[in-house]
Amino acid sequence: MTEQPTSFERPQPGVDPAEARGALLRTPKPPGSPGLPVQARTDGTPSSGAGTAAPRGKGKDGKGKEPPVNGPEHSQPAAADPGAHRPRPAPDGIPPQPGAQQERTPGGQERRTGGNLPPGRPMPMRRDGDRLRFVGAATRRIARGLDLDEIVMGLCRATVPTFSDAILVYLRDPLPVGDERPTGPVVLRLRRTDRIPEERDTEGVLLPPAFEPDPDPSALADLASLTTELCEVRPGGALNEVLRGVRPVFADAPAARAALPELLGEGGEAVVPDGQHAILAPLRGRRRVIGAALFLRRPERLAFEADDLLVAAQLATHSALGIDKAVLYGREAYIADELQRTMLPETLPRPTGVRLASRYLPAAETARVGGDWYDAIPLPGSRVALVVGDVMGHSMTSAAIMGQLRTTAQTLAGLDLPPQEVLHHLDEQAQRLGTDRMATCLYAVYDPVTHRITIANAGHPPPVLLHLGGRAEVLRVPPGAPIGVGGVDFEAVELDAPAGATLLLYTDGLVESRLRDVWTGIEQLREKLAATAQLTGPDHPPPLEALCDEVLDMLGPGDRDDDIALLAARFDGIAPSDVAYWTLEPEDAAPGQARRLARRALARWDLEELTDSVELLVSEVVTNAVRYASRPVTLRLLRTHVLRCEVGDDVPQLPRLRQARATDEGGRGLYLVNKLARRWGATRLSTGKVVWFELNRG
Repeated sequence: MTEQPTSFERPQPGVDPAEARGALLRTPKPPGSPGLPVQARTDGTPSSGAGTAAPRGKGKDGKGKEPPVNGPEHSQPAAADPGAHRPRPAPDGIPPQPGAQQERTPGGQERRTGGNLPPGRPMPMRRDGDRLRFVGAATRRIARGLDLDEIVMGLCRATVPTFSDAILVYLRDPLPVGDERPTGPVVLRLRRTDRIPEERDTEGVLLPPAFEPDPDPSALADLASLTTELCEVRPGGALNEVLRGVRPVFADAPAARAALPELLGEGGEAVVPDGQHAILAPLRGRRRVIGAALFLRRPERLAFEADDLLVAAQLATHSALGIDKAVLYGREAYIADELQRTMLPETLPRPTGVRLASRYLPAAETARVGGDWYDAIPLPGSRVALVVGDVMGHSMTSAAIMGQLRTTAQTLAGLDLPPQEVLHHLDEQAQRLGTDRMATCLYAVYDPVTHRITIANAGHPPPVLLHLGGRAEVLRVPPGAPIGVGGVDFEAVELDAPAGATLLLYTDGLVESRLRDVWTGIEQLREKLAATAQLTGPDHPPPLEALCDEVLDMLGPGDRDDDIALLAARFDGIAPSDVAYWTLEPEDAAPGQARRLARRALARWDLEELTDSVELLVSEVVTNAVRYASRPVTLRLLRTHVLRCEVGDDVPQLPRLRQARATDEGGRGLYLVNKLARRWGATRLSTGKVVWFELNRG
């Protein structure tokens, strides 16, 4: 079906009917073509003037006239050549033909604008068909907008200058969302104004003089400066009554005359011409009025007619419903963004011996919620757990399942379970959530002291390790079955993690799309990492943040079919010379032995200024461990940017800080640790617990 143009003339190729330029351009008459008769008036009386074509022959009425079609407004002119096809009804906006007289008032002025119409100037719309075509094109333009600003701009651009010379759009501040009931007074804010531009048209065609702006400020020259930005709608006031009436009204109506000063403020009446040159149209959404639109015409133009009220009502209705939907869509997008943001790490931790960077990209702007996630969880012994997973699907349900699995993984990591055990418990949790709740996951634990990494996989793409020299390799890890299948054993593999290497964990959205399979994408990722590492040389790894950006640059226009989660870990490790480790028997002499060993290590590291504090705190923590332990107690000192002390035993109960009474003989050890240490904590292990504290190095 072919769409009819909005312009009042013949359709122009490549011109949007709702554009101001499309409504004002005219089609030049081909040389030698016969003149067309002047269109009849809307009241049915023919226009007088020379050049009216003679009837072709007798019609059905036998009086030599063609019977009218749909009334005199659509009467068909007779062609001069009996063999020629009967022409289509002439639109109101056609240029005047040679020998034809424009429809004018007795004073010699054009009927619509009230001014002299130069030859070749288009006539404004007057027929119902023109109005319907205009409303159709204008509503299509309004409906194209997705957000609030696009819809309001579509309303302004569609109506100026085709329907009005200027427009003011007021919206409630704040706009109500859905079924919520706003509290407080109703306030309208001037959202946008638009008027006929003074500059040249984009195609180099000047606007007709009848539409040129008047430099007089009272003639719509600067609407924003002459009106107030905020307007409070008083209950029971004139403006409130007009908005409740919903129907557009002329500015000279009694209700509008009382409402406009309240809407525009002091001095705002200067922008409203006298008579029916302005229409005030309330904008009503699905449940309530959300604003108002004021359509203005210059005094020299013909005033609005009664049918123009219907046009204004249609424009206001479509705009209000579009604004309602845009507000609801914006709220849903906000909720989706907040849900995704809260379910992903807000910031990454800074564990000892490893640097981290991450990226997350949704599949599309219209579907920002997915099931991809990543995480980095500090573990006892300066270790860190690296997790990346992907729940099947792109919906709120997928995001909710992802949040539950991520929380479960954090809880299991806090228990310091092996990676394969963590995946086993995640599989059980997914089965409890539902039969079709499936996800892939990769769980790795990095130990900076031993420079080793333990990895378990549940149907996830394998990680890529970029070595310091620039060589990139895809790690061979057991693939495993996805989480949620049930009844599957997961395996873990322990690999070297040399200092300076970078481990890249990712979801399948990075390497798989409609244009390539997953293994082709993994190979391209490996080549991209190797090429990026060559830019910094063999002795310097590429910066971590820049490396993540380079990896995402490998995505092409058709490669964004899925969410993308990316987690990069640069292994710095802890040198063996910065680690001191001992095993103490659970005896009464263990605290004294621990003090001597700590003193020697501090002297070797040139940290004698910390000797007194370390001896006191080590003595207290070791004493508590020896009191309840049945197996040897471990003591480890780590020298990094801080001094860290860790004491492990086989008792799972965690110590708690409490306030000792004056008559108690003990219970003050953790109180001293809390006062003197930079940080301290206790972590339960599968074989017991570890109590640790940190001190600043000078």
